[in-house]
Amino acid sequence: MSPVVERVRVVESQVLSNDWYLLKKTIFDFRRANGEWQRQQRETYDRGNGAVILLYQPRSRHVVLVRQFRFPAYVNGHDGMLVEAPAGLLDEATPEQRIRAEVEEETGYRVGEVSKVFEAFMSPGSVTEKLYFFVAEYDADAKVGHGGGIESEGEDIEVLELPFEDALAMVSHGEIVDAKTIMLLQYAQLNIFTAALER
Repeated sequence: MSPVVERVRVVESQVLSNDWYLLKKTIFDFRRANGEWQRQQRETYDRGNGAVILLYQPRSRHVVLVRQFRFPAYVNGHDGMLVEAPAGLLDEATPEQRIRAEVEEETGYRVGEVSKVFEAFMSPGSVTEKLYFFVAEYDADAKVGHGGGIESEGEDIEVLELPFEDALAMVSHGEIVDAKTIMLLQYAQLNIFTAALER
């Protein structure tokens, strides 16, 4: 099988919108596994890459999440108030730099060492964004502000400190429906709180 770069020929690219983020329509030829070339058309939404973090306290078995309004979820039948792990776009920063700043803006906690656990494309059928997933311990002494996000950017964020088991139950009950948050909670269940119980 040829490298993928040799199987894609971009024919035409058109900007459909560049208001909030960049929406493009691209026509390209793709060489199928049988060697035949097929012309295809796709729209891609480019909002940059991002980072997300789960703050956890292994001794008390608590995690810190946030609740905020998400208009796209609202127009798809949800009430729009999603419970999530703190996250943000990189905006030219490194993932580590961005997530430290973002978690302080959203939760008020200042964290030191953060551990990257994996990377993932969240909606690769149409969105170019790749997310960098982090975890970090927190404690009460690390609280340096109230959090809440940046008002001028439309953020109105509620900070939630929850027992880890309650957060998992919220996934099962449909109260947490954000994919990145579910992924980090499942990672914590397999790699953090299970290990804490074994010590």
